[in-house]
Amino acid sequence: MARNKDDGQLNGLLDRGCSFEGKLMFDGTVQINGDFRGEILSDGTLVIGAEAHVNARIQVDALVVEGSVQGLVEAKGRIELRRGSPLLANIGTQSLIIEDGAIFQGQCQMVDEGAAAAAHAIQTERPLLAEDGEDSLMM
Repeated sequence: MARNKDDGQLNGLLDRGCSFEGKLMFDGTVQINGDFRGEILSDGTLVIGAEAHVNARIQVDALVVEGSVQGLVEAKGRIELRRGSPLLANIGTQSLIIEDGAIFQGQCQMVDEGAAAAAHAIQTERPLLAEDGEDSLMM
């Protein structure tokens, strides 16, 4: 399980069997092992567990993906895609780590810390997988 690098604690957990739709804002580290749809905003670390399904607009410092993610992603620090994880999204980040066996489909803009405007351009793009021509982030 992911831990907060500052104090060794996980600040929040949406576990298997749970689903949530809406807006999530947090400090520190949060792990999602269930289903999430909506928007996620944080200066912390978001961990998407192996059994998770996330369809969201995500703005975080760091993102670790072990499960399934669709939508739009901006990570100020880094994005890590672990083996077997599909990331179907347009992304903006400083650092992208893709393990062998991970899947990335979408557009990527590598941005440095001072390039907030370029990262904002990623956020205003239409989601990669909108249903039926809608401009939504539905799974």
